[in-house]
Amino acid sequence: MSDIIKVNGTVLSASPIGEQDKRVVLETCELGRITVFARGCRRSGSPLQAAANPFVTGQFSVISGSSAYRMADASIIEYFREIAALQPGVYMGFYFLDLVDYYGREGIDGTDMLNLLFVSLKALLNEKLPDRLVRRIFEMKLLALNGEYFPEPDKMPERIYPVCRYITDSPAGKVYSFNVDEDILSGLENVCDKALKRTIDKELKSKKIMEMFYK
Repeated sequence: MSDIIKVNGTVLSASPIGEQDKRVVLETCELGRITVFARGCRRSGSPLQAAANPFVTGQFSVISGSSAYRMADASIIEYFREIAALQPGVYMGFYFLDLVDYYGREGIDGTDMLNLLFVSLKALLNEKLPDRLVRRIFEMKLLALNGEYFPEPDKMPERIYPVCRYITDSPAGKVYSFNVDEDILSGLENVCDKALKRTIDKELKSKKIMEMFYK
């Protein structure tokens, strides 16, 4: 019998398999992005029922199989149930999950991306921060963490550069400690759109859905 491995992570996606199971994609600190099958989690009373859902964050006990892992147990620290009630914020939340899924790889430490994802979901729940700003900070910081973006002063307005440097250089826990005026926010949107166009080589359905609500 395979040993149980404890991993800390967040559920990026969960899809039904058969009548009682789910296929779950986890981004973890220890193993990177992995596929986990939650057997019987759709059955009433299953201890895995609440754990096998997008946004759920905690410690998961998994057992390695030939091509995937099996979820044995979970100790949840945050369900992010409030995200589901956000309109249209929930669609931005799913977009964040998809971007982490895009960059996630098995066997690569996912700690930095998970920290960013956690504080970004919390920021979506902060009524003092505009969703538009939360989105652009998340995008820019995620690109920077994956070595795909660094601000260049000659390629943006002078007022935008120090904001971009703050986002890319600050730890995840501090990137949402500021607000900006409309002019700077529009500049950040322009910078991020150009950077994403250069780096993301697939169309994310969650982005299209999100942008239907944020026009």
